[in-house]
Amino acid sequence: MKIAIVTGGGTGVGRAIARSLYADGFALALFGRRIEVLEATAAEIDPGGERVLAVSVDIGDRQAVGRAFETVIARWGRLDLLVNNAGMNAPSVALEDISAAQWDEVVAANLSGAFFCTQFAFRQFKAQSPQGGRIINNGSISATTPRPQSAPYVATKHAITGLTKASALDGRAFNIAVGQIDIGNASTDMTTRMSSGVLQADGSMAVEPTIDDHDGDGDADAVRWQGVVAGESRTQKGPLTPTLSPKGEGQAVARGWPAVKCTGGTLGEPGN
Repeated sequence: MKIAIVTGGGTGVGRAIARSLYADGFALALFGRRIEVLEATAAEIDPGGERVLAVSVDIGDRQAVGRAFETVIARWGRLDLLVNNAGMNAPSVALEDISAAQWDEVVAANLSGAFFCTQFAFRQFKAQSPQGGRIINNGSISATTPRPQSAPYVATKHAITGLTKASALDGRAFNIAVGQIDIGNASTDMTTRMSSGVLQADGSMAVEPTIDDHDGDGDADAVRWQGVVAGESRTQKGPLTPTLSPKGEGQAVARGWPAVKCTGGTLGEPGN
């Protein structure tokens, strides 16, 4: 049985990822701040409570992350997969109006937390036998494409790409593979506002399609591909992006993975 940690595993994309990995036989530790949400998700996925563990942790606190990893290793003895999924955004306001506290909060959740979890995963991967493991980072399309009034989120997601590349390089000699998925507008609480229109780069307001995540067919399967299906491959990065067709229908473009459900239209076929 393989062991995985999913940060932000209580809701949205993290919950879909957890369901998919559980179906593949993984035992899971769900990391997040709200223990009641984590426990509800754990009970939904694994009613018997044998293979899913809820762990309350602020991943922006390095010492707390260390204790959380100790809890997982004490339970199962090893780690095979870390999914750095947890993230948040700041209010959509003018760049100069973002407070220092808002900036620090996003950096702690999106970047520092992923780095701290990666550090402790590396230590475990190197120490265990057989040596090695996998890390998959959730980059989002903001890892490559900026969005207006989202400087903290965009900056941290660009930094996640750098972390992915650097840790992939550093882990190579120890059988540690690190990859990234760039999920588009997954249908979660954070993207609800997109259904009523959001500011675009040209100054206009537009409704954006969102990827349905309730069945985990898209974003979760992208993680499954890198973490399970791909075997010994070293795929490092893959986008999963909702787009609009010329007719305005919602489509999802997923390079290398199955087509996914997208609100407002039909499914896009995988690209190459």
